[in-house]
Amino acid sequence: MSTDLNRWLGGTLPGSWQDTVTLALVTLLLGVALYRYHADSRRRLRHALWVTLLLFALLRLSLWMGRDSQALSWTLLSEVCVVLLGLILIRVWGMVVFRLALPLAHLTPPRILEDIVVAVAYLAWGLVLLRQAGLDLSQIVTTSAVITAVLAFAMQDTLGNILAGIALQLDNSVDIGDWIRLDDVTGRVVEINWRATSVETRNWETVVIPNSVLMKQKFVILGRRQGEPSQWRRWVHFDVDWETLPTQVIQKVEKALAEAHIPNVADEPPPNCVLMGFENGLCRYAVRYWLLDLNLDDPTDSMVRAHVDAALRRHNVRIAAPQYNVAITKENEKYFEARHRRHIEERLAALSRVDLFAPLTEAERVQLAEQLRFTPFVTGDTIMQQGQVAHRLYILIKGEVEVWVDDGQGRQLVDVLGPGQVFGEMGLMTGEARSATVVARGTVECFRLDKEALQTILSSRKELLESLSRTLEKRLAERRRKRQHPDPAAAPLPEPGNELMERMRRFFGLTRSG
Repeated sequence: MSTDLNRWLGGTLPGSWQDTVTLALVTLLLGVALYRYHADSRRRLRHALWVTLLLFALLRLSLWMGRDSQALSWTLLSEVCVVLLGLILIRVWGMVVFRLALPLAHLTPPRILEDIVVAVAYLAWGLVLLRQAGLDLSQIVTTSAVITAVLAFAMQDTLGNILAGIALQLDNSVDIGDWIRLDDVTGRVVEINWRATSVETRNWETVVIPNSVLMKQKFVILGRRQGEPSQWRRWVHFDVDWETLPTQVIQKVEKALAEAHIPNVADEPPPNCVLMGFENGLCRYAVRYWLLDLNLDDPTDSMVRAHVDAALRRHNVRIAAPQYNVAITKENEKYFEARHRRHIEERLAALSRVDLFAPLTEAERVQLAEQLRFTPFVTGDTIMQQGQVAHRLYILIKGEVEVWVDDGQGRQLVDVLGPGQVFGEMGLMTGEARSATVVARGTVECFRLDKEALQTILSSRKELLESLSRTLEKRLAERRRKRQHPDPAAAPLPEPGNELMERMRRFFGLTRSG
């Protein structure tokens, strides 16, 4: 094989250098296999390939040109090419062993160990070249002892970083991909080399921490627990005044979070709400949930806060603001009066678009507008659940909602409602169970009307019931046309006419003589 190699190169190599070049060719073949199966090494392998081809070309040129002239410069060039080829094959062999062979044997040594072994191999290759040049290595080692001591003293910080990097990876203190917190730095570990550990923060910053610093100081690995999936518990705090029972607040918040299925929030353990204490006349609460992607902490916190706020508003509970002693002036009274009038006008405008309330007088509409409750929802909130009983109606003023029906064979989307539309009228007028599930498609704002508000008007003007029943009959007829897959488990829609009128009269407790 060495004869063929000399013939290809166009000259004659020394015997030991022929072995080096032959080994370089074998290493090149192994590098091709590594290139195919290890994507992270491809960039470095491409560089090694181009340099190897260049060195082979220079080696062929130097041997061919030096064959006749025996010029010293061409001989020196061939020697340099062989030396560099040796360095390249050491680098590639290190990658083949540590990134291809050992993983196939189910061994995953730390990357820093590869760098150290390759560096030692470089040193050994240099000693071999010196030995071939005729130098006595024993004299070199003896005379270099003092130099080595001086270098070790001068590079004690560097040696400390190297040893610390080895220790960090050998005992699995920290791995690539771990999220760590050290002092005011929080980020994901992306590299551990011979000198330092690189950490990428959420602000697109890369913080380089010397390995010796990690060994000497305490750092926190986020989201890691032995035997458990990678997830990190987060805390979202809020305040509510003491007039609302803590058990009610906790129940409503936990129920809303369980039904919302917020992205990036773990189902197990489920989010929970706890009462943290009492401060300045307020109850201090905290929602604790487990974050799946540690890179999305603030956006997920924001979504949790939005769901908590919407859940509390739906039940007429407001997040408390700091309390101060402020003197109320005439200007404040005028401001609140103007705001109240504006809210009433908004509610009256919403009621005027509902044909069900067309028979009401202007005074009755104002009375009804006073009883409307602003009710917000966020993405994924269940507004109504099929089969449940709730005596309330919703007027949609902003956003869209999806109407789903479970026919026994699975859920089907049957309608999408937008601003100005109404849902829940049968629950308000007859008390029947919900025939569909309504889910918020995005941020949704509604006005909610409860049975008690309408019952007050009907009690004072009982003849109004007949007009309302006729309007409701038209809505029932429209629903029958839309319903293509009726749910056999749901309550049947009441028939128009006397049956509907009688059900409404019983529901509101109105006698026939009235």
